[in-house]
Amino acid sequence: MIVKLISHTKDPEKVVAAAIRQCYSPDAASKMKNKITDAEQAKFIKMVVSSGHTSTIEHASFTFSIEGVSRALTHELVRHRIASYSQQSQRYINAKKFGFVTPPTITSKKDALEIFNQTIKNLAEKYEKLIALGIPKEDARFILPNAADVKIVVTMNARSLFNFLSRRMCNRAQWEIRTMAYMMHKELMKVAPKIFRYAGPTCKTEKICWEGEMNCGLPKTDKSIKLMSHVK
Repeated sequence: MIVKLISHTKDPEKVVAAAIRQCYSPDAASKMKNKITDAEQAKFIKMVVSSGHTSTIEHASFTFSIEGVSRALTHELVRHRIASYSQQSQRYINAKKFGFVTPPTITSKKDALEIFNQTIKNLAEKYEKLIALGIPKEDARFILPNAADVKIVVTMNARSLFNFLSRRMCNRAQWEIRTMAYMMHKELMKVAPKIFRYAGPTCKTEKICWEGEMNCGLPKTDKSIKLMSHVK
C-alpha cells in the first residue's frame, strides 16, 4: 500500500486560522492571514475543535494518491462524504495479470494461502479468456475479485477527514482501511500538525467509544463528556 499527499491548500493552518479570526473581526481574512502568529494559529484551531464548531476547518483541503489497495477497501472508502474520488476504472483498464491484496489471516495459513492464490490465478485466466472471446472489459470485470488492487485519488477537506479518521483509525475498523487511515494521518501531520493533532479515533480524541458492546475493550467514559475536554 502506498499513500501520498500530492496536493493541499497552501498554508492550511494559516488559512484555517484566518477563517476563524474572520468570524470575529471587521478586517478581511486576506489582510489577517499573514499577521496571525504560529501561537495564535494553534490557539484558534484548538478553540474551534474543542468547541465542536469545526466548519472553519473546511477551508483546508487535502488530496491523496493511493495505490495497492483492494476493491473491498474502496467500496468502504467511497461511503464517506463530503469527498471527491477518482478511481482506476475496470471498464477501461485491461485487468490482465491484475495485482491483488491478500489478508494477513490468509497469509498466515499455508493451506488457506494456497486456496486463495489458486482462486486468484483461475479468475485471472478466465478473465483473459473472456477478453479473448471479445467480451468487453466492462463485462469481463464481473468475475474480478474484491481482492483486485486499484489506484485512487481522494480529496477531502479537514472536517471530512476528522470524520473519516475518527471511524477508520478505530480498532474496530477493517484492517486494510485502518492501515490506510493511519498512513493518511501520518501524511497530514507533516503539513498541518496544529489541525490533525486532534484527529483520530474517538476513544483518544473525545474519551468516548461509540461502539457500545462491540467496543475493542479500551476504557470508556460517559458520552456526555465535553467534546475534546482532554486537549492540552
